[in-house]
Amino acid sequence: MAVPKKRTSKAKSRSRKANWKKKAQYASQKAVSLGKSVLSGKNTSFVYINVLEQETNT
Repeated sequence: MAVPKKRTSKAKSRSRKANWKKKAQYASQKAVSLGKSVLSGKNTSFVYINVLEQETNT
Protein backbone atom coordinates (compact mmCIF):
# COMPACT_ATOMS: atom_id res chain seq x y z
CA MET A 1 0.00 0.00 0.00
CA ALA A 2 1.27 3.49 -0.83
CA VAL A 3 2.37 5.54 2.15
CA PRO A 4 3.52 9.19 2.00
CA LYS A 5 7.20 9.63 2.83
CA LYS A 6 6.88 13.04 4.46
CA ARG A 7 4.19 15.23 5.91
CA THR A 8 2.47 17.71 3.56
CA SER A 9 2.86 21.32 4.68
CA LYS A 10 -0.17 23.35 5.75
CA ALA A 11 0.41 25.85 2.95
CA LYS A 12 0.38 23.14 0.29
CA SER A 13 -2.70 21.40 1.67
CA ARG A 14 -4.58 24.69 2.06
CA SER A 15 -3.60 25.70 -1.47
CA ARG A 16 -4.98 22.43 -2.86
CA LYS A 17 -8.18 22.83 -0.86
CA ALA A 18 -8.60 26.42 -2.12
CA ASN A 19 -8.22 25.25 -5.73
CA TRP A 20 -10.76 22.49 -5.15
CA LYS A 21 -13.25 24.95 -3.65
CA LYS A 22 -12.68 27.42 -6.50
CA LYS A 23 -13.53 24.72 -9.06
CA ALA A 24 -16.74 23.93 -7.18
CA GLN A 25 -17.69 27.61 -7.00
CA TYR A 26 -17.11 28.02 -10.75
CA ALA A 27 -19.27 24.97 -11.50
CA SER A 28 -22.08 26.21 -9.26
CA GLN A 29 -22.01 29.69 -10.86
CA LYS A 30 -22.19 28.11 -14.30
CA ALA A 31 -25.15 25.94 -13.24
CA VAL A 32 -27.02 28.92 -11.80
CA SER A 33 -26.37 30.94 -14.95
CA LEU A 34 -27.63 28.08 -17.11
CA GLY A 35 -30.75 27.75 -14.97
CA LYS A 36 -31.45 31.49 -15.19
CA SER A 37 -31.15 31.47 -18.97
CA VAL A 38 -33.53 28.48 -19.23
CA LEU A 39 -36.10 30.18 -17.01
CA SER A 40 -35.86 33.52 -18.80
CA GLY A 41 -36.01 31.93 -22.26
CA LYS A 42 -32.83 33.65 -23.44
CA ASN A 43 -30.92 30.48 -24.26
CA THR A 44 -28.62 31.04 -27.24
CA SER A 45 -25.65 28.79 -26.53
CA PHE A 46 -27.63 25.54 -26.21
CA VAL A 47 -30.86 23.84 -27.29
CA TYR A 48 -33.49 23.31 -24.63
CA ILE A 49 -36.73 21.47 -25.39
CA ASN A 50 -39.52 22.13 -22.93
CA VAL A 51 -41.38 18.82 -22.54
CA LEU A 52 -44.38 20.33 -20.71
CA GLU A 53 -44.93 22.88 -23.47
CA GLN A 54 -44.91 20.18 -26.16
CA GLU A 55 -47.40 17.99 -24.28
CA THR A 56 -49.93 20.81 -23.89
CA ASN A 57 -49.72 21.75 -27.59
CA THR A 58 -50.54 18.23 -28.85
